[in-house]
Amino acid sequence: MCILFIALNQHPEYPLIVCANRDEFHHRPTEPAHFWKPDNELLAGKDLEAGGSWFGINKEGDFSALTNLRNPMNQKSNMRSRGELVLKALKRYEPLTVSWLREHSENYNPFNLIFGHADELYCFNSTAKDLTLLTPGFHSISNGALDDIWPKMARGSLALEKLITESAEPDIDELISIMKDETRAGDLDLPQTGIGVEWERLLSSIFIRHEEYGTRSTSIILQDKQGKTRFIEVRYDGKGRNLGRQVFTVEPA
Repeated sequence: MCILFIALNQHPEYPLIVCANRDEFHHRPTEPAHFWKPDNELLAGKDLEAGGSWFGINKEGDFSALTNLRNPMNQKSNMRSRGELVLKALKRYEPLTVSWLREHSENYNPFNLIFGHADELYCFNSTAKDLTLLTPGFHSISNGALDDIWPKMARGSLALEKLITESAEPDIDELISIMKDETRAGDLDLPQTGIGVEWERLLSSIFIRHEEYGTRSTSIILQDKQGKTRFIEVRYDGKGRNLGRQVFTVEPA
Protein backbone atom coordinates (compact mmCIF):
# COMPACT_ATOMS: atom_id res chain seq x y z
CA MET A 1 0.00 0.00 0.00
CA CYS A 2 1.40 3.37 -0.93
CA ILE A 3 -1.24 5.98 -0.21
CA LEU A 4 -4.40 6.18 1.88
CA PHE A 5 -6.97 8.89 2.46
CA ILE A 6 -9.20 8.59 5.50
CA ALA A 7 -12.37 10.47 6.43
CA LEU A 8 -12.89 9.78 10.13
CA ASN A 9 -16.28 10.76 11.56
CA GLN A 10 -16.84 13.33 8.80
CA HIS A 11 -19.97 11.91 7.17
CA PRO A 12 -23.33 11.57 8.99
CA GLU A 13 -23.90 8.01 7.74
CA TYR A 14 -20.35 6.69 7.35
CA PRO A 15 -18.00 7.31 10.30
CA LEU A 16 -15.15 5.56 8.45
CA ILE A 17 -14.34 6.10 4.77
CA VAL A 18 -10.99 4.91 3.41
CA CYS A 19 -9.59 5.20 -0.11
CA ALA A 20 -6.26 3.53 -0.82
CA ASN A 21 -3.92 2.60 -3.67
CA ARG A 22 -1.47 -0.25 -3.63
CA ASP A 23 1.65 0.39 -5.71
CA GLU A 24 3.84 -2.62 -6.42
CA PHE A 25 5.89 -4.34 -9.10
CA HIS A 26 3.48 -5.82 -11.62
CA HIS A 27 5.33 -9.14 -11.72
CA ARG A 28 4.78 -9.77 -8.00
CA PRO A 29 2.11 -12.48 -7.69
CA THR A 30 -1.04 -11.32 -5.96
CA GLU A 31 -4.44 -12.76 -5.11
CA PRO A 32 -7.37 -10.30 -5.23
CA ALA A 33 -9.38 -9.48 -2.12
CA HIS A 34 -11.24 -12.49 -0.72
CA PHE A 35 -12.39 -14.01 2.56
CA TRP A 36 -9.47 -15.99 3.94
CA LYS A 37 -9.90 -19.65 4.83
CA PRO A 38 -10.57 -21.50 7.01
CA ASP A 39 -12.82 -19.23 9.09
CA ASN A 40 -13.62 -16.44 6.58
CA GLU A 41 -12.99 -13.85 9.31
CA LEU A 42 -10.59 -11.76 7.23
CA LEU A 43 -11.30 -9.95 3.96
CA ALA A 44 -8.11 -8.85 2.20
CA GLY A 45 -5.92 -9.33 -0.83
CA LYS A 46 -2.92 -11.63 -0.52
CA ASP A 47 0.70 -11.19 -1.51
CA LEU A 48 1.50 -14.65 -2.85
CA GLU A 49 5.25 -14.05 -2.63
CA ALA A 50 5.42 -13.39 1.11
CA GLY A 51 1.97 -14.47 2.29
CA GLY A 52 0.84 -11.23 3.90
CA SER A 53 -1.48 -8.40 2.91
CA TRP A 54 -1.53 -4.63 2.58
CA PHE A 55 -5.16 -3.72 3.32
CA GLY A 56 -8.02 -5.57 4.97
CA ILE A 57 -10.91 -5.76 7.42
CA ASN A 58 -12.30 -8.44 9.70
CA LYS A 59 -15.84 -9.48 10.64
CA GLU A 60 -15.72 -7.18 13.67
CA GLY A 61 -15.27 -4.17 11.40
CA ASP A 62 -11.64 -3.63 12.38
CA PHE A 63 -9.49 -2.19 9.60
CA SER A 64 -5.75 -2.33 8.92
CA ALA A 65 -3.39 -1.15 6.19
CA LEU A 66 0.34 -0.73 5.78
CA THR A 67 2.57 1.64 3.86
CA ASN A 68 6.32 1.42 3.44
CA LEU A 69 8.44 4.23 4.82
CA ARG A 70 10.59 5.18 1.85
CA ASN A 71 14.27 5.32 2.70
CA PRO A 72 16.60 3.18 0.55
CA MET A 73 19.37 3.44 3.14
CA ASN A 74 17.20 1.63 5.71
CA GLN A 75 16.06 -1.25 3.49
CA LYS A 76 17.51 -4.67 4.33
CA SER A 77 16.98 -7.92 2.45
CA ASN A 78 16.78 -10.31 5.40
CA MET A 79 13.81 -8.78 7.22
CA ARG A 80 10.38 -10.23 7.94
CA SER A 81 7.54 -9.38 5.57
CA ARG A 82 5.68 -6.25 6.62
CA GLY A 83 2.48 -7.68 5.18
CA GLU A 84 2.16 -10.06 8.12
CA LEU A 85 1.55 -7.03 10.38
CA VAL A 86 -1.78 -6.32 8.68
CA LEU A 87 -2.86 -9.88 9.44
CA LYS A 88 -1.69 -9.60 13.04
CA ALA A 89 -3.62 -6.35 13.50
CA LEU A 90 -6.84 -8.04 12.37
CA LYS A 91 -6.62 -11.08 14.65
CA ARG A 92 -9.41 -10.75 17.18
CA TYR A 93 -8.00 -13.30 19.63
CA GLU A 94 -4.53 -11.69 19.81
CA PRO A 95 -4.87 -7.89 20.07
CA LEU A 96 -1.97 -5.88 18.70
CA THR A 97 -0.31 -3.63 21.28
CA VAL A 98 2.02 -0.68 20.98
CA SER A 99 4.52 -2.41 23.28
CA TRP A 100 4.68 -5.36 20.87
CA LEU A 101 5.14 -3.03 17.90
CA ARG A 102 7.93 -1.10 19.59
CA GLU A 103 9.69 -4.29 20.60
CA HIS A 104 9.39 -6.11 17.27
CA SER A 105 9.39 -3.34 14.64
CA GLU A 106 13.16 -3.73 14.18
CA ASN A 107 12.45 -7.09 12.55
CA TYR A 108 10.83 -5.32 9.59
CA ASN A 109 11.87 -2.70 7.09
CA PRO A 110 10.39 0.73 7.97
CA PHE A 111 6.61 1.05 7.84
CA ASN A 112 3.44 2.85 8.83
CA LEU A 113 0.74 0.54 10.21
CA ILE A 114 -2.82 1.83 10.41
CA PHE A 115 -5.20 -0.25 12.50
CA GLY A 116 -8.35 -0.08 14.58
CA HIS A 117 -11.90 1.06 13.88
CA ALA A 118 -13.92 4.26 13.55
CA ASP A 119 -13.95 4.90 17.30
CA GLU A 120 -10.25 4.21 17.80
CA LEU A 121 -7.98 4.30 14.76
CA TYR A 122 -4.20 4.39 15.15
CA CYS A 123 -1.10 4.90 13.03
CA PHE A 124 2.21 3.41 14.17
CA ASN A 125 5.42 4.78 12.62
CA SER A 126 8.20 2.20 13.01
CA THR A 127 11.05 4.67 12.54
CA ALA A 128 9.86 7.00 15.30
CA LYS A 129 8.28 4.09 17.22
CA ASP A 130 5.38 6.46 17.71
CA LEU A 131 1.69 5.55 17.99
CA THR A 132 -0.78 8.27 16.97
CA LEU A 133 -4.52 8.19 17.65
CA LEU A 134 -6.20 9.67 14.60
CA THR A 135 -8.50 12.55 15.46
CA PRO A 136 -11.84 13.13 13.69
CA GLY A 137 -11.10 14.74 10.33
CA PHE A 138 -9.38 13.99 7.05
CA HIS A 139 -6.04 12.19 7.09
CA SER A 140 -3.50 11.09 4.48
CA ILE A 141 -0.76 8.49 4.79
CA SER A 142 1.84 7.63 2.17
CA ASN A 143 5.51 6.67 2.36
CA GLY A 144 6.49 9.31 4.90
CA ALA A 145 4.95 10.64 8.09
CA LEU A 146 1.22 10.70 8.82
CA ASP A 147 -0.40 13.84 7.36
CA ASP A 148 2.85 14.95 5.72
CA ILE A 149 2.77 17.78 3.16
CA TRP A 150 3.55 15.83 0.00
CA PRO A 151 1.57 17.33 -2.92
CA LYS A 152 -0.33 14.14 -3.76
CA MET A 153 -1.36 13.74 -0.13
CA ALA A 154 -2.74 17.27 0.02
CA ARG A 155 -4.43 16.89 -3.36
CA GLY A 156 -6.21 13.69 -2.44
CA SER A 157 -7.27 14.87 1.00
CA LEU A 158 -8.82 18.02 -0.42
CA ALA A 159 -10.63 16.05 -3.13
CA LEU A 160 -12.01 13.59 -0.58
CA GLU A 161 -13.09 16.39 1.76
CA LYS A 162 -14.91 18.16 -1.08
CA LEU A 163 -16.70 14.99 -2.13
CA ILE A 164 -17.70 13.98 1.40
CA THR A 165 -18.98 17.41 2.41
CA GLU A 166 -21.01 17.83 -0.78
CA SER A 167 -22.53 14.33 -1.01
CA ALA A 168 -25.37 12.82 0.98
CA GLU A 169 -24.27 9.42 -0.34
CA PRO A 170 -20.62 9.13 -1.44
CA ASP A 171 -20.43 7.93 -5.03
CA ILE A 172 -18.10 4.94 -5.43
CA ASP A 173 -17.03 5.92 -8.94
CA GLU A 174 -16.13 9.41 -7.75
CA LEU A 175 -14.07 7.97 -4.90
CA ILE A 176 -12.25 5.74 -7.37
CA SER A 177 -11.73 8.74 -9.65
CA ILE A 178 -9.87 10.52 -6.84
CA MET A 179 -7.54 7.53 -6.62
CA LYS A 180 -6.90 7.55 -10.39
CA ASP A 181 -5.51 11.09 -10.43
CA GLU A 182 -2.22 11.03 -12.36
CA THR A 183 -1.25 14.65 -11.69
CA ARG A 184 2.46 14.86 -10.89
CA ALA A 185 4.14 17.36 -8.63
CA GLY A 186 6.52 19.97 -9.96
CA ASP A 187 10.21 19.35 -9.31
CA LEU A 188 10.38 22.03 -6.63
CA ASP A 189 7.61 20.30 -4.68
CA LEU A 190 8.95 16.76 -4.89
CA PRO A 191 9.77 15.02 -1.61
CA GLN A 192 13.39 14.04 -1.11
CA THR A 193 13.33 10.38 -0.14
CA GLY A 194 16.63 9.21 -1.62
CA ILE A 195 15.38 7.48 -4.78
CA GLY A 196 16.47 10.04 -7.39
CA VAL A 197 14.48 12.70 -9.20
CA GLU A 198 13.11 10.44 -11.98
CA TRP A 199 11.51 8.08 -9.49
CA GLU A 200 10.36 10.96 -7.30
CA ARG A 201 8.53 12.35 -10.35
CA LEU A 202 6.96 8.99 -11.21
CA LEU A 203 5.80 8.37 -7.65
CA SER A 204 4.51 11.90 -7.08
CA SER A 205 1.02 11.17 -8.44
CA ILE A 206 -1.79 9.43 -6.58
CA PHE A 207 -2.16 6.89 -9.42
CA ILE A 208 1.07 5.55 -10.91
CA ARG A 209 1.05 4.21 -14.45
CA HIS A 210 4.20 2.28 -15.34
CA GLU A 211 4.68 -1.12 -16.97
CA GLU A 212 7.13 -2.36 -14.33
CA TYR A 213 5.99 -0.68 -11.13
CA GLY A 214 2.72 1.11 -10.55
CA THR A 215 -0.73 1.14 -9.02
CA ARG A 216 -1.98 -2.44 -8.87
CA SER A 217 -5.28 -1.83 -7.10
CA THR A 218 -7.61 0.68 -5.48
CA SER A 219 -9.46 -0.28 -2.30
CA ILE A 220 -12.43 1.61 -0.87
CA ILE A 221 -14.10 1.10 2.51
CA LEU A 222 -17.41 2.65 3.54
CA GLN A 223 -18.41 1.70 7.09
CA ASP A 224 -21.78 2.87 8.39
CA LYS A 225 -22.91 3.66 11.95
CA GLN A 226 -24.14 0.11 12.49
CA GLY A 227 -20.74 -1.32 11.56
CA LYS A 228 -21.81 -2.62 8.16
CA THR A 229 -18.94 -2.25 5.69
CA ARG A 230 -18.81 -2.05 1.94
CA PHE A 231 -15.42 -3.05 0.54
CA ILE A 232 -14.67 -2.28 -3.10
CA GLU A 233 -11.51 -3.35 -4.92
CA VAL A 234 -10.50 -2.36 -8.46
CA ARG A 235 -7.43 -3.95 -10.06
CA TYR A 236 -5.20 -2.61 -12.85
CA ASP A 237 -2.53 -3.85 -15.24
CA GLY A 238 0.79 -2.20 -16.11
CA LYS A 239 -0.92 0.17 -18.54
CA GLY A 240 -3.46 1.29 -15.98
CA ARG A 241 -6.28 -0.68 -17.58
CA ASN A 242 -9.07 -2.04 -15.41
CA LEU A 243 -8.73 -5.76 -14.71
CA GLY A 244 -11.92 -6.07 -12.70
CA ARG A 245 -13.95 -4.78 -9.78
CA GLN A 246 -15.19 -6.62 -6.71
CA VAL A 247 -17.76 -5.44 -4.18
CA PHE A 248 -18.15 -7.08 -0.76
CA THR A 249 -20.46 -6.41 2.17
CA VAL A 250 -19.31 -7.29 5.68
CA GLU A 251 -21.92 -7.41 8.42
CA PRO A 252 -20.72 -7.00 12.01
CA ALA A 253 -20.28 -10.34 13.74
